[in-house]
Formats: sequence, structure tokens, C-alpha cells
Amino acid sequence: MKKRIFAFVTVLFASIACAFAEGDAAAVASGSALKYFAAAIAVAVACIAGGMAVGKIGAAAMGAMSENAELSGKALPFVGLAEGICLWGFLVALLIIIM
Repeated sequence: MKKRIFAFVTVLFASIACAFAEGDAAAVASGSALKYFAAAIAVAVACIAGGMAVGKIGAAAMGAMSENAELSGKALPFVGLAEGICLWGFLVALLIIIM
């Protein structure tokens, strides 16, 4: 997992460096290029965290429901709450781009 995160961060910083090298000085100085990277990071981190949360919570919920079927109504809303993390990341990215 650490190798994947390191690779992701390395590619991210390399793409940022290429964008600054190719971009004009006015766009970089105004920060318009940075807001797109910030929005991408917000969505990426939120979706990765949401996916990890859904994986762990979903596995635990399915294990609990296999032992007691009455727990489905109590376990599945937690999976929906974990998916809400991705929506918050999208909303933050949208606000970054708009403002």
C-alpha cells in the first residue's frame, strides 16, 4: 500500500512540475492552474478513502448479516455513510473550481 501511495504522489508532483514548466507565468501567478490540481487532489483523496471505508465496512456488514439476517437494516446505512465521503470530496472540488 505504501508503494502505491508513493507512486501516486510521485506522479502527482511530476505532473504539477510539468504544468508549471509548460504554463505561462500569468496563469501560474494567478493560481488558476493550482485550483485544478487542488480539486483533483480533493476528489482523489476522498474517493480513495471512501473506497477503503466501503471495503472494510461492507465486508464487516456482510459477515454480520451472514450470521444474523436481521442486522441488514442496521449495517447497510453505514456503507452509505462511507460512500458519502466521495460526495463531500466532489463538493469541495466543485467549490474550489467555482470560487
